[in-house]
Amino acid sequence: MQQPKKLPRLLRALSRQGLDVSYSNKVYSIQLNSSLKQHWQNDGATTAEVLLPEGFPVEAKALKQLANLAQVRHPQGGCVCHACATPDFHPGDGGVAIGSIVRTSEMVIPAATGSDINCGMRLHVADLSLEQFLAKRDRFVELMKGDYFFGTRDVSMSAKTSRAMFQNGIPGWLEGMLNKPTGSVANSDFAQLLSEYDSLRDSFASRTFLGGSMNGDIKWAPEELVPKDGTVRDGGLATIGGGNHFVEIQVVEEVFDRATAYNWGVRSGQIAVMVHSGSRNVGKYIGGMWRDRSREAWPKDLKYPESNLFPLSVAANPELVSSYLQAEATAANYGFINRLLLAELLRLRLRQVFGDLEAPLVYDLPHNITLAESGGWVTRKGACPAHPGQPVIIPGSMGAPSYLLVGKGNDRFLNSASHGAGRARSRFDMSREGADKSDAALGLTGVDCITLREERRIEEAPAAYKQIQPIIDVQVEAQMVDLVAKMKPVLTFKA
Repeated sequence: MQQPKKLPRLLRALSRQGLDVSYSNKVYSIQLNSSLKQHWQNDGATTAEVLLPEGFPVEAKALKQLANLAQVRHPQGGCVCHACATPDFHPGDGGVAIGSIVRTSEMVIPAATGSDINCGMRLHVADLSLEQFLAKRDRFVELMKGDYFFGTRDVSMSAKTSRAMFQNGIPGWLEGMLNKPTGSVANSDFAQLLSEYDSLRDSFASRTFLGGSMNGDIKWAPEELVPKDGTVRDGGLATIGGGNHFVEIQVVEEVFDRATAYNWGVRSGQIAVMVHSGSRNVGKYIGGMWRDRSREAWPKDLKYPESNLFPLSVAANPELVSSYLQAEATAANYGFINRLLLAELLRLRLRQVFGDLEAPLVYDLPHNITLAESGGWVTRKGACPAHPGQPVIIPGSMGAPSYLLVGKGNDRFLNSASHGAGRARSRFDMSREGADKSDAALGLTGVDCITLREERRIEEAPAAYKQIQPIIDVQVEAQMVDLVAKMKPVLTFKA
């Protein structure tokens, strides 16, 4: 395959920034120059790979972050043994590039997950045509604005249910709600909710990844959310969050794999509901706690790593490794429930406005999470699992299509796929003084964005994101995923 025309100049520029980079067939291979590695990191250096569509920008900052992540070692045992990145790859604020995936041996890296633990995607479909939806759109939007923006939602639960939620995720929350239904979801179809998770955690036939349940513990949850008795009213639960999180109404525009789509209940012309959110303040609380604990656990006689990424070693601190994984699981359980409730509030409003709709769940999967896989731990930062036969959800911007795909289990990219298109312009650049903020320049012409904050509409405009189609095409070509269906946006809720 022909190399990009400016490749030699690019590689020389990257070398001057401390990176050894090579290119072959749309994959960049990256290592830090040996001069940048600390002496105890020099042996067994890991080369990271990034899959990028032709013509996409190569961001030196993101490459440096990935190279740093690939070189993380613990002087008392543990290393990164495989590192790669998906094609929505771009710099991350916490020192880890979005789209990074690592497999570690004998250690975990809390910073590689970060604080947006179990940010992920959820997709429902409804047997409702676009014309039927638009006919009652205004009534539906007003109801949803109340739930999402003005606090009319009621997601209260008993203390016992809240504790079970943090401990066991969806099964724990459901058991509590079945015994004592409270709040808005007292009107939910609990038989349907029960069918949408599967306690067989290795089964991708379930409609929720891992059955929506991990091994958490209430000792890691914020104290005010796990009282011994009474009612818990959590102002952060069932909230979309800032940044690129959203809830979007879409229409299934095209089906590519009819057999798979049929098995998943997806048909052309249906209305779809896509939810992108995570563990909100709980993830921020737990992620921040373990960022500090990891630093404190670093050997006192050694200089801090240049990357400022602090791993936890099984050999040095086995109790810290198990505690971190349990804490991350606690936040992940909350993230599963947050997406479930965002979707359930919307499903209840659909039924209120449009009648008795089933609106079944297609799939729910995480992005930012550490999982035991391939004889070690795989941490995905802004990337989603894409195991063989598993549904994969990749959203575009609010002005571009989103895709439902099926994983193919490509081990070169650690059985993963991208979690979106990736940012092309920073939020600062989008909102800076002097920038063209017209709808035409921002790609917002014809986009129906429901938000109370004009800056959110600008920061998350389609012009802020890379084109989704090349991102999808390059992953299909690399045999990471196969196409199932394409959805186009109808309206988007942004907090």
